[in-house]
Amino acid sequence: MRAKALTELAPLEGRIGYAFADNGLLRQALTHVSACTNRAESYQRLEFLGDRVLGLAVASMLYETFPDAAEGELSRRLAELVRRETCAEVAVDWGVAPFIRLGDGEAQSGGANKAAILGDVCESIIGAVFLDGGYAAASRLVRSGFGPRITQARTAARDPKSALQEWAQGLGLPTPAYKVEQRSGPDHQPLFRISAAVEGFAPAEGEGASKRLAEQAAAEAFLAREKISPVGRESS
Repeated sequence: MRAKALTELAPLEGRIGYAFADNGLLRQALTHVSACTNRAESYQRLEFLGDRVLGLAVASMLYETFPDAAEGELSRRLAELVRRETCAEVAVDWGVAPFIRLGDGEAQSGGANKAAILGDVCESIIGAVFLDGGYAAASRLVRSGFGPRITQARTAARDPKSALQEWAQGLGLPTPAYKVEQRSGPDHQPLFRISAAVEGFAPAEGEGASKRLAEQAAAEAFLAREKISPVGRESS
């Protein structure tokens, strides 16, 4: 697919609400690796940067929007908002598909409408805005695209332990292991600190007034750290 001329990207700039000083950054943010002879010309590095900027901007919004929320709830909401599917939704809202530059094979297979590519492009655009206009500009972009989704009702979340076990099984890994790292407090008011471990990944820890609650907190911490969405579909 032919790259859009820089002047042809103006409609997209209007949709995202940001005009680039360096339009080449936007063009790169829209360039899939299949359209490059040199991977450095693709959006991959911008996607890496945009992912980090997105996480910070969304975390800041959540901190402001939910002043009474505990860390676990904020982490769960963060994981939901920065997951690939949500990024793809934002990219659709921005109308980026016609502007994505793809190789012939990827274009013929409908690559511009694939959630994986749309999610990547969303993050790469955020990274490009960060480089072009700084964090304030990138934060405004994130707030306009992701802000409306912060308080929207989402599908019901699965139990964190169940979600973590399903994820591990999906990768062909053993069932997650839970270990009591510390027990403190009096007998009538104990506090457990438990780690959740999955083969090949660093353990994550959580605390609770019972082993069950601490295991759930540890599983939730693992899911949040690895950006694994615990959200599942409600049965109809």
